[in-house]
Order: sequence, then C-alpha cells, then structure tokens
Amino acid sequence: MASIVKLPSGNWRAQLRHRQKSISKTFKLKSQALRWATEQQDCIERGQTPTARDSIKTDTVGEFIKLHLDDMAEVGKAAQRSKECALLRLQDDRDVGKVKVANFTRERVIEFGRRRAKEGAGPSTLSGDLSFIGTVFEHASSIYGHKVPMEDLRLGRGALVRLGLVGKSVERERRPTADELNRLLAFFRFRPRLVIPMERIVKFAVATAMRQDEITRILYEDFNRDERTVLIRQRKHPRDKASNNQVVPLISDAGFDPVTLIDEQMQWVSPKGAIFPYCARSIGAAFRRACIELQIDDLHFHDLRHEGISRLFEADWDIPAVASVSGHRDWKMLQRYTHLRPSYVASRARRGNRVSAS
Repeated sequence: MASIVKLPSGNWRAQLRHRQKSISKTFKLKSQALRWATEQQDCIERGQTPTARDSIKTDTVGEFIKLHLDDMAEVGKAAQRSKECALLRLQDDRDVGKVKVANFTRERVIEFGRRRAKEGAGPSTLSGDLSFIGTVFEHASSIYGHKVPMEDLRLGRGALVRLGLVGKSVERERRPTADELNRLLAFFRFRPRLVIPMERIVKFAVATAMRQDEITRILYEDFNRDERTVLIRQRKHPRDKASNNQVVPLISDAGFDPVTLIDEQMQWVSPKGAIFPYCARSIGAAFRRACIELQIDDLHFHDLRHEGISRLFEADWDIPAVASVSGHRDWKMLQRYTHLRPSYVASRARRGNRVSAS
C-alpha cells in the first residue's frame, strides 16, 4: 500500500514497498503523487516491477489538458465555467485532443482553425481556443518538463491571424426591439409545460443586467428585501478570478421590478436555496428555441444584459450608478454594453431645444 506524505518543502512524496524494497518519488502536486502511486500499484498487480520513472501517460494533447484541469483543481484554482467548457471541448476535438503531442504541427493548428471557422467559430472564439492550448502546453512544460510544440502553435496562430480567422471580438450592438421582447414574453407566458419560468427570468435579466449564470447562483439568503439589494457571488471580472463578490441594487428603472419578480418566484421554490434553481445552459437553450420559433434573428440571451444597461442610461443614470448594477470597473468596458437608440437621442435633443427656447 502506498503512502503519500507532504514534505516541509511543500512537495509531496509517494512511497511504497515491493518485495522488501522501498520505492519513492517526489512531486510538486498531490494529484501527481496519487497518480504515480496508483500506476505503480497497477504494475504490481500485473506482476510487473514498479519503477520510479514518471510513467504518467501524456501522449496526446487531450491528456495534457486533463493534467492541467486536474492539477489546477487540486490547488484550488479550478477553471471557470467558460474555460472548462472550452478545454473539455478541445480535449475531445479530433484535430487537438486526439492528436499526439509530437504530431501537433503548424499545419495541424491551421487545419483546426479553418475547420472551426467553417463550423461558425468567430475570430475571438478561435483566439481563445489557441490561448487555452498555449496555457496547457506551458503547464506541461513548467511542471512536468515535457517538450511542447510552442513554436508550431505560435506559427499556426500567426497564419490564422493573417487569414482573418483569429482576432479580437466584434462588439455586438444588438438589442431586442419592443416588439421582439413582447413576443418573447408572450411566447413563454403561454407555455405551461415549460419547467423554467422563462418569462420571469427574461424580465429579471433586463431589470438587473445580470448574466444568466449569475441569475442562477443567487441564493435567497443573498437577497436583502429591506435594502433592495442582492449579493452576486464570484461575479465575472477579467482580472479578479478568485473572488469578486458584489452587492448590487435591485431597481425598477429598466422597466421591470426585480423585487416583485423574486416575490413571484418564491411562491414556487424553497426559501433555503437558489432563487432561480435552474441550469444556465438550459435557460440559454430555451431562449434560442423561442427565437427560432418566433423567427427573431441574431438575438442572444446575453443581449438582455445590453438591453438592461442601455435602459438605465436612457433613464438618465450616470456612469458610476450604472456600473454599480452592471459590475463594470471602467467606462471603456461599460461602453461596449451601451447602445442608445437613435429615437432616445433625438428625444433628448428635442427636450434640450425646448428648454433653450423657453
């Protein structure tokens, strides 16, 4: 039976005995020590002699990805939902995860990029995929000492940039029209078999400008009725990955009252758990199906966040006040979510002219 011991240096030593001989190996991470010890036990059961050599199987890029995810989870830095989904997809990809590391050439990177673009991946999505692969390679090189094809990845990425398949994200300016929003709400209202209360969730998303996963993470204990606030735990932030809890106000200036919506929701769920105890992906899927059936083109659930933020500006909120709702730390980022309607700008100009004339 193997023993795993943490050393004063912070490293982990795995040790086992076989035929009155002791064999041990030291690792930086506990998961590595456990993996090695398990492999040596398997060798003994097969009648083979255990070895101190590092026999962790890392033939393919997919196995590198698994090592990265396991190791980061062990040290308390598990990948966020979007990164984890991307890495798991890459792990199963025939042009990435299934390919041996030695065969992950510049040509393979370009082939992967071309295929993903044909499948509908935008320049920013593909850029993110390649960045994640680079992170996995750096992890394997720095922690395990593996040789990784970083130069091939760099050259392949450069070629895809020149082809226009890798680049920055295109800023969306899509907001639902009043007619589209009304049709969506009516569509969900008259779907009694729909388990998820999509009408209530759509209204809540516009009222609070929250992301769909933020909505599903809110606990009833995070809701302060007296102060009309709610705590959003681990809110997404580009620089603060570990902890970014934020108390946000619940206001009705965006057209819907979130406190009333919470009261309606609490008639159907337990007051001891999540207020909206549903899968964020299922919410997105239900929204997409509704848009397809209603023939509403190019509208995403995330566009409701754009809608909510823009409505606050149209209600004459200033930048700091809107940021207290949206969670943005600077105007440059907040500006990407602000799309004032031309009719609003024109009405503001007319009001200003009337005031000047008087």
